Amino acid sequence: MSTVYEYIVKDIHGNDLSLRAYEGRVLLFVNVASKCGFTAQYAGLEKLYQDYKEQGLVIIGVPCNQFGGQEPGTEEEISSFCSTNYGVTFPLLSKMDVRGEEKHPLYVYLTENAPLPPSDDAKGIEVRWNFTKFLVDRSGRVLKRFESGVEPRELASDIEALLTT
Repeated sequence: MSTVYEYIVKDIHGNDLSLRAYEGRVLLFVNVASKCGFTAQYAGLEKLYQDYKEQGLVIIGVPCNQFGGQEPGTEEEISSFCSTNYGVTFPLLSKMDVRGEEKHPLYVYLTENAPLPPSDDAKGIEVRWNFTKFLVDRSGRVLKRFESGVEPRELASDIEALLTT
């Protein structure tokens, strides 16, 4: 069985980043966009990160322009937008596809291994919109998926449970 630690991605500055660097941490992957109705969730994500990073939480923002062209900027523009408007300090990756034929292998792993949300009627495993969240335990296995409308604060109890194990 594979884990997220087996993947190498590009950070927002274009550098290779082995996810093995986060081994032993609780991870929250979120496909993000700067011009989305859910963009304000950046504030809640940053608050979660600040509240739990010392206990081992890492939030990883994954810019994606596949949903309505809502992340059209360059990596530099995205990074600047996030820090200027929301004070984002959690790691951001370079833009990647999170669905479809060009889906990054990390998102193949996340979508194929995350249980579908309880309210889902098995419409499929593709990411449907910006700010879909995948929660990964300290051993690198994806445990939960939360759709776009789930606010970051609603994840606190799930994160706390993983941080205490």
